[in-house]
Amino acid sequence: MSAIQTQKEILIVDRDVAAVEDLRQKLSDVGFLVRAITDGTAAITALAERPPHLMIIDWNMPGHAALELIRGVRRAPAPQPIRLIILSALSAEQDVVSGLDLGADDYISKPYSLREVVARVVAVLRSYRHCHQHHEVTAGDLMLDSSTNRVTALGRLINLRGVEYRLLEFLMSNPGRTFNRTQLLTRIWGADSEVDERTVDVNVQRLRKLLSDSGCESYLQTVRGFGYRFSVPNSIPVRAE
Repeated sequence: MSAIQTQKEILIVDRDVAAVEDLRQKLSDVGFLVRAITDGTAAITALAERPPHLMIIDWNMPGHAALELIRGVRRAPAPQPIRLIILSALSAEQDVVSGLDLGADDYISKPYSLREVVARVVAVLRSYRHCHQHHEVTAGDLMLDSSTNRVTALGRLINLRGVEYRLLEFLMSNPGRTFNRTQLLTRIWGADSEVDERTVDVNVQRLRKLLSDSGCESYLQTVRGFGYRFSVPNSIPVRAE
């Protein structure tokens, strides 16, 4: 059992009873503490009583149950932000983007493999480990502090979700180096992940959009025909402390 799994609690909310049990068992087998609920109202109560480290929510639940849960996740008091993965039968790019815009750290299309879900859960929770490290990277107007998982531009906080934070941290820690999509998938989502390369592009686009409010979108550069790199214009140095 890795340090990521130890004592990390996951709450699964999906109306498909069989799917919930299969996923609960698989995550339990690799060392997570797992609660599984098939009713949205009961899940809201469970979330308020004992916030988990991560929630997996079926987006296709009746009514507005999934949306209310996502709002509850963002409001729930917890030592660290609750990570969120959406499961959905919708797989078009716009559906993925919409799910991420709602506040999800990751979006998994149905049908999925249990191995894929486990790999992506581990990747999302990997960001918790940074809370115990004291590492700062400064590049141009950006400053990333891994002791708090905060990114600021000229002192103003940029709200990033788990996967966006990990992507930016990795690229900022390797300034000037170009990484192809396969390399980024392996580093950010894990070697066993079955995420396709489109996911990298979607998250890079989202990250650029978030950086654009601070005028830092040009730091994240596309290398045509290969991949992406982090480089500050005008050769402003990147400093790690």
